[in-house]
Formats: sequence, C-alpha cells, structure tokens
Amino acid sequence: MKDASGSIGIPPPRRMGAVNWRGMWELYLREVRRFLKIYLQTIAAPMATTLIFLAIFALSIGRQVNMANVSFMEFLAPGLIMMTMVQNAFANSSSSMVISKVQGNIVDVLMPPLSALELTVGFSMGGVSRGLVVGFFVALGMLFFVPLHIHSVFFIVFHAIGASLMLSILGLIAGVWSEKFDHMAAVTNFIITPLSFLSGTFYTIDRLPEKLQFLAHINPFFYMIDGFRYGFLGHESAMPITGLLVVGGFNIVLAVACWALIRSGYKLKA
Repeated sequence: MKDASGSIGIPPPRRMGAVNWRGMWELYLREVRRFLKIYLQTIAAPMATTLIFLAIFALSIGRQVNMANVSFMEFLAPGLIMMTMVQNAFANSSSSMVISKVQGNIVDVLMPPLSALELTVGFSMGGVSRGLVVGFFVALGMLFFVPLHIHSVFFIVFHAIGASLMLSILGLIAGVWSEKFDHMAAVTNFIITPLSFLSGTFYTIDRLPEKLQFLAHINPFFYMIDGFRYGFLGHESAMPITGLLVVGGFNIVLAVACWALIRSGYKLKA
C-alpha cells in the first residue's frame, strides 16, 4: 500500500484483540468440515453400529426383561447413545491431531496467530460437534425401535455436551502425546473402550459385587451415562448433583492440562 508521499509502505499489523475469534472459528469450521466430508465413515457408520448393538440385545435378551422399572431396551438406549457420542468425540480430536503430526502439516496449525487456549477450544469444540451430531442421528434412528421418554432436558443437554467435551479434550491430549497411529489405537483399545463398556451402559451398577461397585464410582464414564440416562428415565444410580460436579470438574482439569500441554509445545515443536 502507498503512504502519503506515494511510496509503497508496509501495511500496519492486523489487530485481533485479546482473543483471535476469527482464527479460532476457522479452526473449528475446519474440524467440522473434516468429519462432514466423510459422513459415511464418521456419522453413518457409528449410527449403523449402534443400531446393530441394539438389535443384538433385543434378539438375545428380548423386551420382556425389565431394568430400573422400564424395559431393558428403554434402559439400554440412552447408554448406547452416550457411548457412541463420547467415542466419536474422542476419535475426532485425536485423529485430527495425529494425522496432522504424521503427515507433517501440524505446522499449518501452529504457525497462525492462535494461542494454546484458542487451539484447545477450536479442536475440542470440533470433537463436541461430531459427538452431538452422531448422538442426534443415533437417537433419531432408535426412535423407530425404542420409545425415548424425556424426564429432564437439562440433564440430557448438560451430559451430552459435557461428556462430548471431556472426551474431545482427552482425545486432543492423547493426540498430542501419540507419535503414530499405534499409540492412538492403544489409548482407544486399553483405556477409552474398557471405561465406556464398564460404566453401566448395559447394566445398573447395583448388579455388580460390592467391591466392584467402588470401581464403578471412580469411573467418570459412569457419571456421564448415569446422568444422561437420568435425563431420559428419571432413574439414577448416583446422586444427580454428583454427576454434574464430576463431569464439570473433569472438564476443567482436562482443559487446563490440555492448554498447558499445547502451550509447552510438547511433541508439537521440533
């Protein structure tokens, strides 16, 4: 651009304020477009898998079995929805980070004027969006086979967003730590999947031996599913307020840890 004398000068630096809202929004949109572009893999496939789970349990156990004063299928549906949501939220942020590192284009994210907090928010909210989108379509598909009653909209929304956020941030941390896809698969197979399956998705924890019930109560996945199920059925295995505190507390701790990890450049900067 030309100055008052007619000579070409250097343009003034762009002012973004305390938060680079535009950059964070664009990063979020990139994450959303990434999973929408391959919707057959990221949305349709989890939906089909969850409905197959539902069909298997319907055929093997049947509708005549009751649990928590409702049919087993009505009891199972919220747990399957939540399990699918958190697994996909984790997969979105973790795969995005690992792919960027393996392909060497992580620099495209690190070079723009985005702070560690903005990177954390952009990546994690992309995972939350995928979790919520998958959960919505899974619930929509289940309506053809199982009635979904609503006891508390607040508990449904809070735990849907809170659980998706928790696993999305956890996926981002795991993605930063992982150096190759094998590391990411190990985290998924030995941590995420066991915790989600052993969290009361398919049963009430009062059916467990007393010693194992203690282990269930220290599993944060249990509180996600229990609170989410309470929103549909009004049945809880733990105090509803406890679930709110656990999910909210874990999100704060994980967000701070993720911010500190990205800020340090751990396994991100050469």
